[in-house]
Amino acid sequence: MAENISPLAEVTTVGVDVAKHVFWVHGVDARGRVVIAKSLRRKDVSGFFATLPPCLVGLEACGSAHHWARTLAAHGHEVRLMPPAYVKPYVRRQKNDAADAAAICEAVTRPSMRFVAVRSIANQAVLMRHKVRELLVSQRTQLLNAIRGHLSEIGIIAPQGAHHARGLARFIIASNEAVPDAVRAALLPLVTQLDNLDAEIDRADRSIKALAAADARARRLMTIPGIGPLTASAIAASVQDAAAFASAREFAAYLGLVPRQRSTGGKERLGHISKMGNRYLRKLLVVGAHAVLFHRKGHSDALRIWACKLLATKPFKLVAVALANKLARIAFAVLRTQTSYRGAAAA
Repeated sequence: MAENISPLAEVTTVGVDVAKHVFWVHGVDARGRVVIAKSLRRKDVSGFFATLPPCLVGLEACGSAHHWARTLAAHGHEVRLMPPAYVKPYVRRQKNDAADAAAICEAVTRPSMRFVAVRSIANQAVLMRHKVRELLVSQRTQLLNAIRGHLSEIGIIAPQGAHHARGLARFIIASNEAVPDAVRAALLPLVTQLDNLDAEIDRADRSIKALAAADARARRLMTIPGIGPLTASAIAASVQDAAAFASAREFAAYLGLVPRQRSTGGKERLGHISKMGNRYLRKLLVVGAHAVLFHRKGHSDALRIWACKLLATKPFKLVAVALANKLARIAFAVLRTQTSYRGAAAA
C-alpha cells in the first residue's frame, strides 16, 4: 500500500492504531481516498501530527489513549475515542495494525458511533486512587487466604470470613504452643505485610472520602441509600457527562445491570444480566444494594418498600441485583438533574 497517494494537506480524517512502540496511521481525504497509510515509532507520532492540518482523529479507548488524545488535541486536531468493541465490526477480513487503523478511520465518521470523553489528568488521578485501592484489597484477600491455608496444614482451622482470618494472624504473633516456632517464623512476613496493607487501604479510604466530600456531584450521589463516599466518588469520576447517555436504562446497560437479550422473530428472550461495561461500578452498586437490604428495617421510604415486596417472591441475591439496577437509574437521574435524592416515604 502506498504511503502517500495524495498530498498530506488534503487529509480530513485519520485513524490511529495505538500501541506501545509502533503506531499505524491511516488517513483519507474528503472523498474517501487514502492519503496516509504508514507506521510510526512512538517518538515520531507527536511531530507527525504537528505537520498535519487540523483534522478528525479517531482512536480506540485503550491503554494510553487519553494521553494521546490530549497530545493530538494540543496540535489543533479534533480527537474522538471509541470503545474497541464498536470498532471491531469495521475490520475487514484479517486483523493487523493496518486493518485496525483503517477500521478506526472508517468508524470515527459514522453518525451512530458512540464516543468516550477524553479524560483530564486530574480525572485519571481520581480513578487511579480507586484502582490502587482495589488492587490493595485484592492483595489483602490473598494474604488472608494464604494465612488460613498455611495454618490448616498444621491443624489450625478458623471459620470463614475476614474477621476470623485476622484472628489467625493475631494467633501467629501470640506466643503459644499451637504454632511451632518454625511455622511462626515462616508466616510472620505475611502478617507484617497484612498490617502494611491495612494501613495503606485505610489511607486510601480517607483520601477518597475527602475527594467525595469536596465534589458537589459526589455529595448529591451520597444522598441515595446504598451509595457511600467510595461509590459516589467512583461514579462521579467515571461519568463525566450524564448527557452522554440517552436514558437511565442506557446508563444501567453501560454498567451491565440489564438482562442479556437473545430476541428474534418478534419474540423477546431475556436472560441473566449482561455483566458488560464498567465492572467496578457494578460491583460497588451491588454491594451497596446488599447493605440497603440488610438494613431495611425501620425505614419506610418507597425504595425499601419496593425491595421488601420483591423479596416476598424472589431470592435475596436476585433482589439485590434488581435494587442495584434501580440505584444506578436513580444515580443517573441525580447526575442529570443535578439535584439530591428525595426518597418519598410511602403513605
